[in-house]
Amino acid sequence: MSKDLNAPESTREGKRAQFAQEAEGRSHKNTVKILALVAVALVAVVAYVVAGAGGERGAAVAGGLKVAGEEVSLPVSELSGKARFYEYKTASGKTVRFFAMRSSDGVYRAALDACDVCFAAKKGYRQEGDDMVCNNCGNHFHSAQINEVKGGCNPVGLERKVAGDRLSLSAGELEAGASYF
Repeated sequence: MSKDLNAPESTREGKRAQFAQEAEGRSHKNTVKILALVAVALVAVVAYVVAGAGGERGAAVAGGLKVAGEEVSLPVSELSGKARFYEYKTASGKTVRFFAMRSSDGVYRAALDACDVCFAAKKGYRQEGDDMVCNNCGNHFHSAQINEVKGGCNPVGLERKVAGDRLSLSAGELEAGASYF
């Protein structure tokens, strides 16, 4: 705004008022934008916590998976001859994938969704009949051999125990399994 020293005082006052009004309008628009951004960030944080990604250990996680202290458990009622896949979020925020099932011989089994050979491909396993199949190399592994045969392209077995109506795994072992993912 150029200063016109010869302009009457009322014109200068009018221009000052107009400038102040425009500045107030810009300030109001900026305030609305900032409030909108804060609202979006707040909604994102709430969604993150509700989804369990930022929740405390010990909170229930989708699919019946529960983490309490150093124990991760899931209801055996979820397990049948069909492998069920789960995700565990480590203390460092890394996601460890694993599966559990009741094999054809009636034993509850659990393993990382990875093996010593193909883990770098990050493709995991799928189930075909009573076999778990490596999605990278196509090797088949009979479900009754999970936790029994170790190494190579076999699924990395997880120690497990049945306590009441839940299958329990070690959170420490899942934390250590993060190196596969």
